[in-house]
Amino acid sequence: MSSNDYVKFVTEQFVKYIDTAKEERQNIKMQRKLEQEPMLTRMFGLLPLSVMLLLKRRKKSS
Repeated sequence: MSSNDYVKFVTEQFVKYIDTAKEERQNIKMQRKLEQEPMLTRMFGLLPLSVMLLLKRRKKSS
């Protein structure tokens, strides 16, 4: 990919972003935020989730 192609791509993305309405951009941003995984899972993977499930299971059984 040459630098000219990259500049063209970035320019197209920028124009596309500017052409969308502000409210629509905010709605898209909120949707992305809601679809994200919890912070612990994103940062450390499934390890915190498995530890929490293990602790809950032990707490329930006792």
